[in-house]
Amino acid sequence: MDMQYSPVAADSDGALYLRIAHGLAEAIRHGSLARGQRLPSVRETARQHGVAISTAVQAYHWLEDARLIEARPRSGFFVAARPAAARTLPEPTIARAIRRANRVTVDVLGRRLLAQPPESDAAVISFSSGTPGASMLDTDRVRRTLVRTVQRHRELLCHYPEPDGHPEARRALARHALHRGCSLDPERITLTAGCMEAISLCLRAATQPGDIVAIESPTHYSFLELLQSLHLRALEIPTHPRHGLSLDALQLALDTQPVKAVLVVPTLSNPLGSCMPIAERRRLAQMATRHDIAVIEDAVYSDLVFHEEFRRAVKSFDTSGHVMLCDSFTKSVAPGLRLGWVEAGRWTEALRRLKSVQGAQTAVVELALADLLSQAGHTAAMRQLRNVAAARLELARGLIAEHFPAGTRVSDPPGGLLLWVELPRGADAQVLQQAAQAEGILVAPGSLFSAHARYKGCLRIGIGADWGEGHPAALKRVGELACALLK
Repeated sequence: MDMQYSPVAADSDGALYLRIAHGLAEAIRHGSLARGQRLPSVRETARQHGVAISTAVQAYHWLEDARLIEARPRSGFFVAARPAAARTLPEPTIARAIRRANRVTVDVLGRRLLAQPPESDAAVISFSSGTPGASMLDTDRVRRTLVRTVQRHRELLCHYPEPDGHPEARRALARHALHRGCSLDPERITLTAGCMEAISLCLRAATQPGDIVAIESPTHYSFLELLQSLHLRALEIPTHPRHGLSLDALQLALDTQPVKAVLVVPTLSNPLGSCMPIAERRRLAQMATRHDIAVIEDAVYSDLVFHEEFRRAVKSFDTSGHVMLCDSFTKSVAPGLRLGWVEAGRWTEALRRLKSVQGAQTAVVELALADLLSQAGHTAAMRQLRNVAAARLELARGLIAEHFPAGTRVSDPPGGLLLWVELPRGADAQVLQQAAQAEGILVAPGSLFSAHARYKGCLRIGIGADWGEGHPAALKRVGELACALLK
């Protein structure tokens, strides 16, 4: 074959074979290498990249483990076909939107299951976390940047930080927002302790206790916790597994109920992994203006989506200040930095008054983040993270298709760290979760992601935790337990 790939250089970003594997993986996902197409031989790949044959073999083995390619005896390597048994999720019905809004009640089960298990607990295999582990992130780059920033700005350790964030960090975030399609004034950006604090401040600025907040269904468990703590009522809106929040259903809700805010994740929603089409993002911004409501947009997974168009924020279409954009780097750079930011539109001053009584982040960490975002290697780090995550998603979907009960449906998100699994009728995901936990395997039952106790036959599978040799076998075991319970 005469297909050419870009040369690979050895550096601190990763091993040579991983760089080759990630390049091929990206070509497969973008369609440059079609399903069933024959790949260049190992010898040819080694020659094209100027590496040893053993390095090319390692790259192909990595792609095999990720189930992106398959070896055929005496024929070579081919791009693998998607498992036919991995059926995609059905579409929701709009009629469900007219359910009454209700007060949220959640228990501590979700917090225990969805948290990352401590590193010391090696006996636990987790599929419950939506946060990337250390093996997926470029922790050395973060460490070097933090050390360099402390050395350059050690005097900041002796001063209280500015409540809205260091000016240089806010300028860096305004430049970063250009990748979301937004032209923001750095003076109106506020730094926060992660994305959830940003969302909490937005809700407090735009609503009062007892107000109705429209949310996706299923939705992020932490959103339900937050609504409960603020004494807000949740109105669940049907959400398409690929296209996100149904705006037709939302319009019906706005016409019939006094909704004060919409809390939405347009890109890689949690837990479905759906992505709202660009035209719908524009329409949502227009609906917010027309109905004079706040749209609180969570963009925390946007760097993990493969298609660049889906990184464009609803905020980029906002002309009236009704969209509040919240983001952080806990899913893409380093969860431990716990840094987020918000541009709150017409609620900026109200939000800043609320935040002023909560303190501020460390200025040195804010400047380190600004440095990380401006580095030439940041784009490459995000690309590598997307490739690793996508390979794990592909592997997990294949295992679910092969080992879960016949009739199981699974989401097919364009990136991210989550899969939503719908078991056949009659399955109880909470019983399955308890059976798996008894064997040291953590999964999240679907009932955690609704205020109405829906989705009892669903699971959320997270692939973010650091995977070891036991993870594929553990996911297979969950499927076996599901089959046994159905029988």
